[in-house]
Amino acid sequence: MFNSKYSKVLTGLLVVVIILIVGTIGYFVYDIYFVKAKNKELHEVSEDFSSQIRKKPKDDNTVDENVSNPVEGMTTERNNQTASNEKQFMEGYEIMGSISIPKTKINYPILEKVTKKSLETSVAILYGVGLNQPGNTTIVGHNYRNGLFFSDNKKLSNGDIINITDQGGETVTYSIYNMYETSPSDADYMTRDTEGAREISLSTCTDDSSARLIILAKEQ
Repeated sequence: MFNSKYSKVLTGLLVVVIILIVGTIGYFVYDIYFVKAKNKELHEVSEDFSSQIRKKPKDDNTVDENVSNPVEGMTTERNNQTASNEKQFMEGYEIMGSISIPKTKINYPILEKVTKKSLETSVAILYGVGLNQPGNTTIVGHNYRNGLFFSDNKKLSNGDIINITDQGGETVTYSIYNMYETSPSDADYMTRDTEGAREISLSTCTDDSSARLIILAKEQ
């Protein structure tokens, strides 16, 4: 009698363990598939953006617009839109350009502003003068610790390359010159004076989400 009950308990525990193992394996397989599929989708959107930009006629008439910013008290001037360019969108957000980082093998569209939804869709502009304009522009992306968005930014180092293509079709190559961690409330890197040079900042969470990993890059 005792042995029979003991056997049933062991069988039940074994079933639970098997379910947990299968569930864990299934989760990791799904996560790998999801990341691969999402990166492929974003790459295709980015490539389509670049392809459409190349097809559009150049126009010297530029459109300046003041864009509100999630950072309180900050606004950004974006003047790299051309009047002849038909806007492109992803999930309801205007695509302002694209970013590719050869070392981490990402190629993403850059969305117009930071919201919960935009950061679940791709990477986005938080603050700045506009892509490939003199001054600094900050681009934000999530760190899901799985290779998606800016998860692999920690693998970058000084001298690595970042390519930014804007709505005018210009691609500028930037070289990383500084990387550091800072508090979520620090905004000094956004408002820094570049003395007329074209620079970008990449911002994402650290793996434990306690701080921000900041990457500064300047035009080569």
